[in-house]
Amino acid sequence: MTTALAGLPARVEVYEVGPRDGLQNEAAIVPVEVKAEFVRRLVASGLRTVELTSFVPKKWIPQLGDAEELMALLGADQPHRAPVLVPNEKGLERALANGAKEVAVFAAATESFAKRNLNRTVAESLEMFRPVVEGARAAGLPVRGYVSMCFGDPWEGEVPLEKVADVAGSLKDMGCTEVSLGDTIGVGTPGQVVALLGLLGSRGLPVEEVAVHFHDTYGQALANTLVALQHGVTTVDAAAGGLGGCPYAGSATGNLSTEDLVFQLHGLGIETGVDLPSLVRTSVWMAAQLGRPSSSRTVNALAATTLEI
Repeated sequence: MTTALAGLPARVEVYEVGPRDGLQNEAAIVPVEVKAEFVRRLVASGLRTVELTSFVPKKWIPQLGDAEELMALLGADQPHRAPVLVPNEKGLERALANGAKEVAVFAAATESFAKRNLNRTVAESLEMFRPVVEGARAAGLPVRGYVSMCFGDPWEGEVPLEKVADVAGSLKDMGCTEVSLGDTIGVGTPGQVVALLGLLGSRGLPVEEVAVHFHDTYGQALANTLVALQHGVTTVDAAAGGLGGCPYAGSATGNLSTEDLVFQLHGLGIETGVDLPSLVRTSVWMAAQLGRPSSSRTVNALAATTLEI
């Protein structure tokens, strides 16, 4: 049954991160042919935005060490938006050489995570990203800027929202066309989300250029998403089957499941362009490739009937 709520957008862009943020946390390396098929199935289910991979050194994240091979296998079989994560100028060079259409950089709101993830301070990491953003924009590419640890950090505890706003503003100022707010360890609650969006708005970051990226560690991802939508956000990150976490933050469990998100959005009468049964079949297939069941409640609820269709 569809029942709308006042004050929500008519359409939401589902930003699928499973192939990158999801698979980077797997203990075993997924064959590149499986990754390519995963992307094709996600696109066939109606997802217009799929973050494909990361052009990071293989020694950093070996699970994504096949970025060039994946791009070659996909060829023209890419979504409308096909971002790739790049950490530095070398990564940008590789991404551009392999036909990337959009790039993303991954900043941190806390010094502890910046040190563990990038071996730099927050300020040093932002300076590392500046030529990346400028180079990508000069090549005509949009750039997404992630801000991780927006609400809590396993080493520092609660994160002051002013710190998050400072990093988000720096990314915007250097040329990022979209800023994604990441609750990397899933401790955020709806009031904090509203407060952060309000602070960013007061500092001149338009909500139209803001996305949200919630982890479901404490079961808050859908509640946080709903209040973000009520306050103007229209782009939501999610991973098919609830894949993912963060290799540098042990307490970060899976991303918000794309199927759980789509089920809620469709129940609210919000258009996504996604065929939910097709997406469920894709996650069941991917779970089989990984050798374990999906963590998505919606996948598990619909799998039996969906697979009969």
